[in-house]
Amino acid sequence: MYIRTGVQVPMVVTVEWPTPGAGAYNASKAAVLQLARNLAAEWGEHGIRVNTISPGYIVTAMTAGLFEAVPERRTAWPDANMLKRLSYPEEYRGAAVFLLSDASSFMTGADLRIDGGHCAW
Repeated sequence: MYIRTGVQVPMVVTVEWPTPGAGAYNASKAAVLQLARNLAAEWGEHGIRVNTISPGYIVTAMTAGLFEAVPERRTAWPDANMLKRLSYPEEYRGAAVFLLSDASSFMTGADLRIDGGHCAW
């Protein structure tokens, strides 16, 4: 049984973060990305679209705690993208609304990278 047509399933993944000690984390995010692609292939004929958003580094309570524990990341992370800053949660609203709207009606199995150019290096 499938959900009615016209359903959108957005998933949040992450940007690529190749760094020692992050293998399990990166594998889990790659799994979500591939799951979304597989679901898009399986559910597309039923009118169900599945896409992902890959955000860059986001200023959150978790990152604030990390910056206290590892202060050098406060400057290293902004330097890892072309805009030289971190993002804020509200900067992802437009992408989420787009994926949930009819404006993305012919889009499925895609990943929206919103990372300040992090992955374009």
